[in-house]
Amino acid sequence: MRQTRAVSSFADLHHGPSPLLLPNAWDVTSALAFARAGHPAVGTTSFGVAASLARPDGDRASAEANVALARALHALPVPLSVDVEDGYADDPGAVADYVARLADAGAAGINIEDSTAEALIDPEAHAAKVAAIKQRSPAVFVNARVDTYWLGQEATADATLARAERYVRAGADGIFLPGLRDRDVLRAATDALPVPVNALISPDLGLADLAGLGVRRVSTGSLPYRAALHAALDVAAAVRDGAPLPAGIPYPELQAVLRG
Repeated sequence: MRQTRAVSSFADLHHGPSPLLLPNAWDVTSALAFARAGHPAVGTTSFGVAASLARPDGDRASAEANVALARALHALPVPLSVDVEDGYADDPGAVADYVARLADAGAAGINIEDSTAEALIDPEAHAAKVAAIKQRSPAVFVNARVDTYWLGQEATADATLARAERYVRAGADGIFLPGLRDRDVLRAATDALPVPVNALISPDLGLADLAGLGVRRVSTGSLPYRAALHAALDVAAAVRDGAPLPAGIPYPELQAVLRG
C-alpha cells in the first residue's frame, strides 16, 4: 500500500499551485537531507550516482547502484524518482524488467532519456521503451526525456515537439526538456503537450520564470552534487589558508537522519 500511495501523491505533485521542485540526490544521506528539509519528493542524478562508482554519466554503469539506492531509501517519507539514463538496454522488454525492479524497491517514478552514448536514438525506439514500461509497471510515473537541446542534435522546436508527442502517445506521464532555454519554445511545449513539462534549472531561467512559462516540474540535475564537491574543496582550502571555516550540517543532525 505504501507504494500505491507514493505513486499517487507523486503524480499529484505535478498539478499543484506551483511547479514541483525536484532536488536530485546521489546517495542515501543527500536524499534523506532533502526530504528532511521539506521537499515533497526527491529525484536522483545519474551523474552523481555514476560518479560515485568512478564511472562517467551515460555509460550504463549505474543500473545496480540505482536499485541498491532505491532499496536503501525504502522508508523515505516522500516519493522517489530514479534517473535511469537510457534504461541501460536497447531492448524495450529488458528496460521494462529493470524499471519493474525499481518499482518493487519503492521508486514512484523514473526519468528515461532518448539518447545513448551522447547520441539521439530513433524516437520510435524510445517510444517502445516507454510503452513497455507502462505496460509492465502502469503505476510508475514515466518522465520521458527529450535530449535534442541537451545534446545540440535536432535542436529545433518542431523536432523536439514531434519526439515529445510520440512519447506521450506511448504513455509517458511527463516530458523532460533539459537544455532548452528558449522561452518561446518552452511556452509552445507547455501549451501543446497534455502532460506536465519538466525543465532543468539554469542561471537565466529561475523557478518563477519557468512557472510563468507553464512548466510543472523543475529539476536541479547534478548541480547539488557538483556544488557539494565545490563546498568540500572550499573547506580544504580554508583549512590550508587559515580562512574561516565554511558552515556544515552538524554531525549529530546527520546521525539523527541516518538513524531515522
